[in-house]
Amino acid sequence: MSILRDLILRNRAGEAIGLPCFCTANEHVLLAVLAYAKRTGLPTVIEATCNQVNQYGGYTGMTPADFMQWLSGMAADAGVPMNQLILGGDHLGPNVWKNEPLDVAMEKSRELVKSYVQAGFKKIHIDTSMACGGEPNPTFAQIAERAADLCEVAEKYAPDPSKLFYIIGTEVPIPGGETKEPNTLDVTSVRRFHDTIQTHRDAWNTRGLDAAWDRVVSVVTQPGVDFGHTSVYPFLPVKAAPLRDAIIDEVGLTYEAHSTDYQSTNALSDLVKNHFFFLKVGPELTFRFREAIWALAQIEEEIINDPKSLIRETFEQQMTKDPGYWVNYYNGSDKELRILRTYSYSDRIRYYWTDPEISKSLNLLIANLEQVNLPESIVSQAFMGLDFGEVPETPLALIELHIQRCISRYFQAAGH
Repeated sequence: MSILRDLILRNRAGEAIGLPCFCTANEHVLLAVLAYAKRTGLPTVIEATCNQVNQYGGYTGMTPADFMQWLSGMAADAGVPMNQLILGGDHLGPNVWKNEPLDVAMEKSRELVKSYVQAGFKKIHIDTSMACGGEPNPTFAQIAERAADLCEVAEKYAPDPSKLFYIIGTEVPIPGGETKEPNTLDVTSVRRFHDTIQTHRDAWNTRGLDAAWDRVVSVVTQPGVDFGHTSVYPFLPVKAAPLRDAIIDEVGLTYEAHSTDYQSTNALSDLVKNHFFFLKVGPELTFRFREAIWALAQIEEEIINDPKSLIRETFEQQMTKDPGYWVNYYNGSDKELRILRTYSYSDRIRYYWTDPEISKSLNLLIANLEQVNLPESIVSQAFMGLDFGEVPETPLALIELHIQRCISRYFQAAGH
């Protein structure tokens, strides 16, 4: 917490310093993040969302305690001390249960927050912005009251609540990404920002959560960035200037920017300069992972005899057979759907990596390429841009290096 406070103070003082937040449950991506953390020694934020990980398992099948144990094991193997990592829970609230009655959704949200803090997560983003059970959209005051309710649970059940810190605010795309291409993006107004702060402060005060309020370090607002299936909406500093100036009047606070995936490195750096201290990235990480696997499949096609993994064909087969993770997101002809399933910025393909048939194909692909010497000339063609004489010689090293194209640029943009 002291390191975090120091970085935030430096950011508020005008230094272009921040922290990327890597939001993923993909094993290969996490291994690449941990390898980077080991090499650099930088404080590293790793987050799980309410959809990925919850008390019922989420789409990963992991509870917060499971995720913590799994990550701790990988960190130990990588030689990364857990005190170098900051574990966060993202969008903790009723989103997963928003179709249920409010009292049911909130009770499940309390259990969600309890399970996260008991497992040792420290960075807690509370999101109670969604309407539940068919109710009208909640007011600022209702959102704040529900958020304070969940903060009270966190303070009660955390082994050491003084080590928790909170993120409030919700003006971002829904967890999991946009269902449609956004047409326009409105930067959060200063008035809405102030309303968020005031209603939350009042709700915390009513519940006697003054000590917890002192550990609210960032507010989620919309700086005007997002991505759809085929488009990226870049950060324009001039539009966020009023918001940039408004944060300085709030002692100790910065902003958190969600959906910063695919922004240019310069745009990410500009976000940090405008006091968007936390930069959230998720789909871009697995987008790079998918690129690496497709490149390995190209190498396999060139140099491996049967049995080949046929991983691209397996993906198409399984995604067509089980369309639940993409069918409500993509529209178009059969050809357009096939392209979106694979290459969309929203990266709905990321939900299929744990499919048993796909996992089997991936393991075969890696095993096939581990048994041969990879010709540098063919690797160079598949991955492109690698320096001669420094081309990794194993498939896992190639995967790690390619994912770190994303990881390293986020740290660079955040001033590290």
